[in-house]
Amino acid sequence: MRTFSSHWSAFAKVNAECRVLLPAAVRQRLGLTPGDSLRFVLEAGEIRIERAPSSDVLDDCFATFTEWASDDDDRAYSDL
Repeated sequence: MRTFSSHWSAFAKVNAECRVLLPAAVRQRLGLTPGDSLRFVLEAGEIRIERAPSSDVLDDCFATFTEWASDDDDRAYSDL
């Protein structure tokens, strides 16, 4: 697990298309790579950027319902 100082900042500008390029130092510090998902949290006039769940979890919203994940259940619901 990475440990960071709680006081660290970097700056970026919003371009003409309203896009922001994450500074290399931020990407490196968080270990971000192309394809990673981010979540923007707006709170009290501030933006917090968090690492979002992987797309596999987002694509399968029922992945956490393991109580219905048996082979018997798969067979019972296969024709729905």
